[in-house]
Amino acid sequence: MTGVEILTIVSIVLQFVAIVVALLLVNHTRYKALWICCIVGLAMLTVERSLDLGIFEEGAISDLALAWVGIILSLSYSLSIFFARLLVRHVDRVTQQRRELENRLMTAVLRTEERQRATFSRELHDGLGPLLSSAKMSLSALQHSNMDDRSHEMLKNTTSVIDEAIRSLREISNNLSPHMLNNFGLARGIQNFVDRVAAMQEREIIFRTSFGDERFDANIEVILYRVVCELVNNSLKHSACTRIFIELKSVGDNIVIDYRDNGRGFILRDVENQGMGLSNIKSRISSLGGKIRIDSKPNNGMSAHIEVNINGRIVQLADDLHEHVYGKKRYGRKRKNTNSVGR
Repeated sequence: MTGVEILTIVSIVLQFVAIVVALLLVNHTRYKALWICCIVGLAMLTVERSLDLGIFEEGAISDLALAWVGIILSLSYSLSIFFARLLVRHVDRVTQQRRELENRLMTAVLRTEERQRATFSRELHDGLGPLLSSAKMSLSALQHSNMDDRSHEMLKNTTSVIDEAIRSLREISNNLSPHMLNNFGLARGIQNFVDRVAAMQEREIIFRTSFGDERFDANIEVILYRVVCELVNNSLKHSACTRIFIELKSVGDNIVIDYRDNGRGFILRDVENQGMGLSNIKSRISSLGGKIRIDSKPNNGMSAHIEVNINGRIVQLADDLHEHVYGKKRYGRKRKNTNSVGR
């Protein structure tokens, strides 16, 4: 037996194996016709290889039959390609639907998180805040009574502690649910956060924006605010930077954020496998259908470029989800600030 004959036999065996696999796939995929065409084509190809080996007696199959074998083989593979194209398009649709579902779930999680933050903030501000204020007023009333110097000093220290507790309570309440963001929009919210951080840190933080009193979808404002806060906190905590630059601007229908620091930098691949910081940032931007690109090199700082379309389909999906859960639509994709206070 020659080498060619051995290879032909091997190809026939492989074709039989492929036919068996295709038979098993017929009832497991959407387009059964694809696998049926593959089975027919492989069967015709097996017949041709068998003829090459001389399994059939000479003259047992007419030239017309051989021609039909070739035609059926070509037709089967042509149809297989057509149905394979339909299958690929179906897979693409399923993948897109899965991504949209993931974005819906992410949006729902983020909205639930923000609602819980707002609830905690309100309860702290309206519940614990008045109690501390009442305690301070009671202590202030005691200052006019006859006390020795030691008692006055203790009263003074206690009043200072309560003042510090009130300041901490306000800061915690604002971090949970930033009032400037809720009342005046994204640009004012980020500016207020930057001012507070810069007052507590010996770092230069520069914030520039082309926005005035524009208001956007609540999801966009909250998520972009949280992303900027996360980036700044990461830089202050890990990068040992001395300067942070943040730019917020509009490019067409996109909100664009350019962020960079002059810190020690990092290898992006190594950082992505540690912790949840960058993963959370990317997940938040992805939930808006936006794009984020992070670049960094050791001893060369880091930069982040974020783009979010204010009229994106993902925002519409968030609207639909909100309507399904709460039974009403939110306000439009972009809204003007109704507050009288400008920038």
